[in-house]
Amino acid sequence: MTYLIKEIFYTLQGEGSHAGRPAVFCRFSRCNLWTGREQDRARAICQFCDTDFVGTDGEGGGRFRTPQDLAAAVEAAWPSSDPAHRFVVCTGGEPLLQLDEEAIDALHERGFEIAVETNGTRPAPRGIDWLCVSPKIGSTLVLTQGDELKLVYPQAGGDPAQFEDLGFHHFRLQPLDDTHREAHTRATVEYCMKNPRWTLSLQTHKYLGIQ
Repeated sequence: MTYLIKEIFYTLQGEGSHAGRPAVFCRFSRCNLWTGREQDRARAICQFCDTDFVGTDGEGGGRFRTPQDLAAAVEAAWPSSDPAHRFVVCTGGEPLLQLDEEAIDALHERGFEIAVETNGTRPAPRGIDWLCVSPKIGSTLVLTQGDELKLVYPQAGGDPAQFEDLGFHHFRLQPLDDTHREAHTRATVEYCMKNPRWTLSLQTHKYLGIQ
């Protein structure tokens, strides 16, 4: 298959359990919950996405015809001074529309630990080292176990308690980033303090001004 990639870049992971960890981000184009076009946002299942995942025109983006081509592009973004500690975050859009076992194997062959950030509506191929699921209310959740569940909060109809019986090791709430971000952050902090099963996840890359 041809992998459609919006961008590939090196940065620090900004959120969740690996916040602060150096990583190559491999952002897959396309999503099954929103087209990415603003004129379609009001009709989308996920209406609060803050990411441009349309096309293949971003930094390091393109069409990669083989798993080996994609893995080579990811490797090229990792600093040559440190061949160890390789870490790639496959995100989107929705990466599980395209990420397959062949690409995972090719990345492993180049020494990468592989994390995936997904909306949880697609089955996950084998071999993923860290699976982070971010449910979107109104979609059908098929991934009910993994390493981390990261819920954007608040969402209409999205009481976090409905997810607590799922098979995840970490449960994190992340404030919805819109014009009411400060109020959402206060509400998220309050919820976590009242419900210690949940811990706060912040999008630290936005506060730091990095990708």
